[in-house]
Amino acid sequence: MAGVPRPSWRPRATVTEGGRAHLLTIATANVNGIRAAYRRGMDAWIASRTPDVLLLQEVRAPDSVVNDLLDGWHVAHQACDVKGRAGVAVASRLPVSAVRVGLGAGEPEPPVDTGRWVEADLELPDGGRVTVVSAYIHSGTVSQPETMVAKYAYLEKVTARLRELAATGEKVVLAGDLNIAHRNVDIKNWKGNLKSAGFLPEERAYVDTWLDQVGLVDLGRVHGGEGPGPFTWWSWRGRAFDNDSGWRIDYQLATPSLAERAVKVEVDRAPSHDERWSDHAPLVITYDI
Repeated sequence: MAGVPRPSWRPRATVTEGGRAHLLTIATANVNGIRAAYRRGMDAWIASRTPDVLLLQEVRAPDSVVNDLLDGWHVAHQACDVKGRAGVAVASRLPVSAVRVGLGAGEPEPPVDTGRWVEADLELPDGGRVTVVSAYIHSGTVSQPETMVAKYAYLEKVTARLRELAATGEKVVLAGDLNIAHRNVDIKNWKGNLKSAGFLPEERAYVDTWLDQVGLVDLGRVHGGEGPGPFTWWSWRGRAFDNDSGWRIDYQLATPSLAERAVKVEVDRAPSHDERWSDHAPLVITYDI
């Protein structure tokens, strides 16, 4: 994936029973409010792209709205306890055999942490299983140290859960808006953001741990080359999108048994600023399962 590819709307093979290996397409996107995204054209993108699995972040809507908009999908959704904040969802065309919500380990999560983590076990046509995680990690603010303390505490919980998932040896993918640009090539203006939340050494070290110790594979980077980019988020303000002054903060991190099945990795960057339905672009990966 050299540079930032244009959207690919061509139909593709779907997951069906029988025959040879099947193609499974998983798309992750921070929708920046699902109702607003639908008004801007997200529904048309879904109809054209036809993903098998949608992993959504910053849904910002109650269950009733999410289920209505995603009618016909198997939906697992965690709304934030704070109205209008966060919220993550898994929407699947495949049957869902189990859902696990949150990282509270049985304890209530503080409001800043709710609506940020949903796991779902999806049943594959061959009888196998893939576990998908839709995650949203809040950005934090350096000038408000308490937000960074909360972020690091949450990242510790994420790391612990990823170790557990990786230890199963199963096909697992963590996807979502992690609000961390891992390397210099993952942010256009990296020199100007060395002290900014989302690009602090302490935050980036967690991604190092997930890749180097937990053993996950960053498919966006592996298939995206050495960069810079391809970016997945651009500010609504100014000409950031037109100048491709973005950040790569949306990921699909897969266990090796699933990562080796990835055959196509695409960022569905809108053709123009006016055609965007979110300030993030979907990261879409096709797996030959």
